[in-house]
Amino acid sequence: MDQNTDDVRRKRPPERDLDAMDRKLLGVLVEDATTSYAELGERVGLSPPAAHERVKRLRRSGAIRRVAALIDPEAVGKTLLAFVHVDTTGWGKTQALLAIEEYPEVEEIHSVAGDTCMLLKVRTESTHALEGLLARLYDTPGVKATRSYVVLSTYLERPVQPGTTSEWPAVVKS
Repeated sequence: MDQNTDDVRRKRPPERDLDAMDRKLLGVLVEDATTSYAELGERVGLSPPAAHERVKRLRRSGAIRRVAALIDPEAVGKTLLAFVHVDTTGWGKTQALLAIEEYPEVEEIHSVAGDTCMLLKVRTESTHALEGLLARLYDTPGVKATRSYVVLSTYLERPVQPGTTSEWPAVVKS
């Protein structure tokens, strides 16, 4: 991996930092992106045109990357959620391995630090379908092992939140 990446273009920085009003707007939109500008403005204390202008600016800056529908997994028959750790030879981020993004069951692919190379979030309709996906992973050059963690219950699953924690509680040592 002696490839020089100095000329690789990075994501452009946002035009400006997010202020408290931007974060309020994003907080409403992350709950329901179809909120009208009139309601959006009312909920955050802006006029509808001011809310519209700020949302346009947030889109232009890349703070809002896209708007998408969140699909109920049961509605499409994908009730089995699993996280798959993928161990590879070498660095692991090969074109062949990253091509698994073409499978609609693969929701997320992460390169991670720790005792595995990549972490996948996948949803399938059954354990049989998960087994088929794992078989395809094992057919991928460089994949040497996987560990799958099937989710029994989900207590929190949400998109990126605009808020930040201003103060973490102190850790009490006993």
